[in-house]
Amino acid sequence: MPEPMAGLYSTGSSAGQNPSYQVKWQPSSVRHNRRLFQECESTRGWQAKSKRSVKHSGLTHEAHARDVEQVYLRCSQGSLEWLYPTGAIIVNLRPNTASPAARRLTVCIKPAVGSRGSNVYLDRASRLRLLLTEAQQALGQVHCFGIQEGALFIEAIPYRDISRKITAFQYELVSAQQGPSTGPPCQPCSDEEVLMAVCTSDFVARGSVRGAEEGAGQSSVAVTLSWLYREKSRVFVAGGGRARRWTGQVKTPPRCGANFARGHAEGEEFLLTGTIRFGEAWLGCAPRYADFLKVYRTAQARGTNPCHMDMD
Repeated sequence: MPEPMAGLYSTGSSAGQNPSYQVKWQPSSVRHNRRLFQECESTRGWQAKSKRSVKHSGLTHEAHARDVEQVYLRCSQGSLEWLYPTGAIIVNLRPNTASPAARRLTVCIKPAVGSRGSNVYLDRASRLRLLLTEAQQALGQVHCFGIQEGALFIEAIPYRDISRKITAFQYELVSAQQGPSTGPPCQPCSDEEVLMAVCTSDFVARGSVRGAEEGAGQSSVAVTLSWLYREKSRVFVAGGGRARRWTGQVKTPPRCGANFARGHAEGEEFLLTGTIRFGEAWLGCAPRYADFLKVYRTAQARGTNPCHMDMD
């Protein structure tokens, strides 16, 4: 496990403690050597700004190779690209909201495939915890953490030749309800969780599972949908012909997809719910459709449904 180069930034730490550091803030080097590009749009949600793209170059930064510089991202989603990384940068995710709910946000980042030149840590009160090594970034997989776990501390690896090194990732801030489940992976949802998923999920559909694929760090299931109740952004492909059908891939945690596909009869229908992260569908609650109907109609008769769903 790589350790941060504490000698470059730290005030020292005793044996057995997590490494700490001290920021050497030099406004002039930031002003002259950083290139920032911001793209923000209005949004209906809890923020005034929704997208931000940041580009930073270390090519002209050789004289300040030991600096730690600050970047503030106040949008709900965007991207960061660090060209030819040297030294380190701290990425502070500060949403434009005074709501207490901001403290419960989940941060999801997706490194670009082939992202190189740095290691990524979580920085909380100048204490660093490794989040992603250079090798892990190159896989391009999504990683999520609570916003209260700290800022991102991105430290350049001191290569002799940095000309081919670029660290890049996309990020999204999502509510805790939309973020990954904190419970054990592959476990079925409770009745209450299913009913809430119908109201809050990025996609809600009725369909069957055709098969599963296992990859490094994640699984995916191929689905055919007979009805698409909600889709935040287009991730499922509509088929031709008179019969209305959609197809697509839905991501799951490791081994969950294969277990899900094996555990049910071919053609059996499910209510499929989940989130859409970086243009990909991620599975949330997925009860058998017949079981969901019983739960929904019971709650409807009692008047306890958190929202209405048109079943026709």
